[in-house]
Amino acid sequence: MKKLASAALGIAMALGLSGPTLAQATYPSRPVRVVVPFAAGGTTDIFARLIADKLSQSLGQQFIIDNRGGAGGNIGTDAVAKSAPDGYTLVMGTVGTHAINASLYSKMPYNPLTDFEGVAFAAGVPNLMVVNPKNVKATTVQEFIAEAKASTRKLNMASSGNGTSIHLSGELFKQMAGVEMPHVPYRGSGPAINDLVGGQVDVMFDNLPSSIEQAKAGNLRALAVTSAQRSQALPDVPTLAESGLPGFEASSWFALYAPKGTPPEIVAKLNAEVRKALEGEDLKRRFAELGGEMKIMSPAELMAYTRAEHGKWAQVVKASGAKLD
Repeated sequence: MKKLASAALGIAMALGLSGPTLAQATYPSRPVRVVVPFAAGGTTDIFARLIADKLSQSLGQQFIIDNRGGAGGNIGTDAVAKSAPDGYTLVMGTVGTHAINASLYSKMPYNPLTDFEGVAFAAGVPNLMVVNPKNVKATTVQEFIAEAKASTRKLNMASSGNGTSIHLSGELFKQMAGVEMPHVPYRGSGPAINDLVGGQVDVMFDNLPSSIEQAKAGNLRALAVTSAQRSQALPDVPTLAESGLPGFEASSWFALYAPKGTPPEIVAKLNAEVRKALEGEDLKRRFAELGGEMKIMSPAELMAYTRAEHGKWAQVVKASGAKLD
């Protein structure tokens, strides 16, 4: 094996490849781990698997999904922050892990702005207000508000974890609608949706991709989307703003990051491959079906976007008074 490696290095040097150029030319030479900091089945997991599958095909090595949920995404994200910056460990970050949590948690194990290299933006999505149709009679937002206020049993609200955009969308709704709903956090959208369908919880402001199929199948009832505009994936579902809560807007986004110090040549190669995958007709179609809105960003543009979102959500968290240990 050593002889083969030496021979390969000799050939590379003969071709004028060395240092960073060699790293890019040979990357990836083994499987790459993509950490999803939430349980399987949620939107983060769905987007990560779709992109990982395309990268596996185009780069000739397996991009393996590693679900590490907990602490609003902090556990899995921190594991990547502390991994070797060699391009073989990535994280599918979210608006929660890279914009919200830093203001929400009093003790953060990582810094989302200084511990990562931006790799590629995946998609932005609205959240979808869905209810269990057996537990909740309401078919509109205003009917839901009236039912929640009149019910002798408080309707409970599921989320994918404390401090996620799903949780904060629900908290914003509670403030603007003037209703009380106990919060039930889960370790990702997948298990939360399972319990919502099963009737253990009543309502959720879920990322649209992980709940749209259940809504279309009639297992859940969609009342509204949280974005400023209606989603093309569910054009008949109104926004919360048009449903009697003017000014309501809260959306989620997903992006790939690598540990700080990952060679820029590797980051650039990954960015180019993700871009190629997102511009392919099959992913375009699949993301559209899921309500995902693609944005092509360079690594530098992604970090600038992350900084802007970090500042925006810091103000939202401060205004909400939410804080977690």
